[in-house]
Amino acid sequence: MKQLLVFVLFAALFCWLMFSPVYKHVLIIRQALLQQEADYLLEVGASGRYGYIDGGMVAASRDRLSAHGFQPARLEYEVSSTTGAAADNPYAPLARGTGLKLTIRYPYDRLLDIDRLIGVTPPSEDDRIAAGGMKMSEYVP
Repeated sequence: MKQLLVFVLFAALFCWLMFSPVYKHVLIIRQALLQQEADYLLEVGASGRYGYIDGGMVAASRDRLSAHGFQPARLEYEVSSTTGAAADNPYAPLARGTGLKLTIRYPYDRLLDIDRLIGVTPPSEDDRIAAGGMKMSEYVP
C-alpha cells in the first residue's frame, strides 16, 4: 500500500515537472503577444494622424490576435485618456500632450490548473492576463 501511494505521488510530481514548463511558456507567449499588440495600437493611435483608438482599430487588433490563437470575443479592451476625454472618438481626437491609455485583458483559460498537482492554487476563472501602456498623443488639430 505504501509503495502504491509513493507511486501515485511520484507520478503526479513527474507529470507536473514534464508539463508545467509547456503551459508556463504558452502563458509567457500570450503575455508577450498582448503587450506587443498594446504597444502597436498605442503607437498608431497616438500618432499625429489619429489621436484616438476607435472600434475599427480594436476590431483589426482582434483579428491579428485571433491569428495567434486568441478567441476574439474574450479579448477585453479598455481605452481612456489622462484628461478623462473620450479616447475612442475619431471626431474629437486627443490633442498633443494628452495621454492615451490602453489595457488589453484575456482570461488564463485554465492554463495553470496543472499546478494543483503540487498544491499551488491556480488563478480563478475571473482573473485575466493584462497588457497595456500609455503614450502621449501627437495629434495637432
